Amino acid sequence: MTRIGFGYDAHRFAAGRKLMLGGVEIPHTHGLLGHSDADVLLHAVCDALLGAAALGDIGRHFPDTDPRYKGISSLTLLSHVGRLVQANGYTIGNIDSTIVMEHPKVNPHVEAMRRAIGEALTIPPEVISIKATTNEGMGFVGTGEGAVAYAVALLHTI
Repeated sequence: MTRIGFGYDAHRFAAGRKLMLGGVEIPHTHGLLGHSDADVLLHAVCDALLGAAALGDIGRHFPDTDPRYKGISSLTLLSHVGRLVQANGYTIGNIDSTIVMEHPKVNPHVEAMRRAIGEALTIPPEVISIKATTNEGMGFVGTGEGAVAYAVALLHTI
């Protein structure tokens, strides 16, 4: 059996935080605000994987009311999700994702992100697609207030 899941996440920018995207620290004046490291891309990927396996969402597994997840690396959360997906009888076929933000440029970091995600999920980076675009100056993303990420994941039964 093949299953498809969709993930979405959004975070606002905040001063005094590191910008983490796809498990990679990106040089920028602001980071994303959240209970964990606020890696918008990894959160969308987690939700896509959990959705494909019908296992709920990232908030169900890692609630922002739980102090254990305060400041946690989203790579740690993604690794846990990968093990959960596998424990429920699935293998990951591929992941396709898009980051939407005005600045900074993401494309120079895509290969490092693919490697980090692949390592966290123990899958080859060749099955991970990461694209980046802007919102052409429109909405909260376009004004630089935040970032959005979308992801889809394909799972196969073991």
